[in-house]
Amino acid sequence: MTILVTGGSGHLGANLIRRLVADGENVVALERPGSNNSALDGLPIERVSGDLRNADDMVRAMKGITRVYHCAAKVSTTEGGEREIYDCNVVGTRNLLAAALAARVERVVVTSSFSAVGHTEGRPADESDMFYPFEDHMPYERSKAWVEHECLKAIIQGLDVVIATSCAILGPADFKPSRMGRLVQDFANGKLRAYIPGGFEFVAAADIVQGHLLAMEKGKTGEKYIISTRFVTVDELVGILEGITGKKRPTLRLPPSVMAKIAIVSSFVLTNFFPDVPQRFTPGAVRILGMARRADTGKAQRELGYRPGSIEEALKQAYDFHVAQGSIVGVVPRKPAPAPAPAPKPVVQAAQINGAALS
Repeated sequence: MTILVTGGSGHLGANLIRRLVADGENVVALERPGSNNSALDGLPIERVSGDLRNADDMVRAMKGITRVYHCAAKVSTTEGGEREIYDCNVVGTRNLLAAALAARVERVVVTSSFSAVGHTEGRPADESDMFYPFEDHMPYERSKAWVEHECLKAIIQGLDVVIATSCAILGPADFKPSRMGRLVQDFANGKLRAYIPGGFEFVAAADIVQGHLLAMEKGKTGEKYIISTRFVTVDELVGILEGITGKKRPTLRLPPSVMAKIAIVSSFVLTNFFPDVPQRFTPGAVRILGMARRADTGKAQRELGYRPGSIEEALKQAYDFHVAQGSIVGVVPRKPAPAPAPAPKPVVQAAQINGAALS
């Protein structure tokens, strides 16, 4: 069996590929030309160059492939860039699914986002909550809802597709890094000047990987499964980071209404005058944190056997990874614990049983 993974240089893809390799799978990673693909360096995998937006590239990438994990996406919490987001996420998914159907791929697991799940006041959101398109959504959120429509269209045409819905990922192998990875870096480096109350559903990297593997093995065609570790408030998040890093949280804890106004101004300035500067708290991010949406993972637990792990451990692993990468200053990377000595092999004496020598 040969498995294709798209988005292998991203946070989810990098962790998924490492798990597949550890499990002894034969992995092919799709890497986009011109992208930072260092997350794939040194891994015993095949690397194929291609752009999701190019249908011919997807046909070539699908040769000899048995199963596909489609993790690639253009992620953004800013306004603007709608054309690129649509082409990468929606058109790219359509091209990949069409190529998978033509190549008779057994099954495709497509990564979606909790932002494409609807919500009902008074209870955690589950897979039955419909995405309401007329709310104030970011382009990325809308694109992920349309990605799910592409999956359903491909299923009608005969392709076996399962959707794994991810929340905000925390953990190691975050090479680019992700927005949450930059948050860990900023906190540890003393660059996080303020924070706001609120919260979101977070998922440990190991958990979202496990969710994808379970979706591939046990998921029902056409179904989607929300994979989350647990809801974490921002106050709890910075508290965990205090314990891990030994650094104090920012003294400024701004009300969401104040932070929203600051975010509007700063996002406008950075988008128009400093487009290469990463944006931390965008208006969209502030809105999402203020909503404090919760997720119900009951369906994944019942149908897939999914069991969530630990956010605290995921944050420790994220911190250690960024320290080892040199992106957190003034900290010496921890030396890995020495491997335990192998237990001595028991000495078994030969015995005669019914005339046969056993040892």
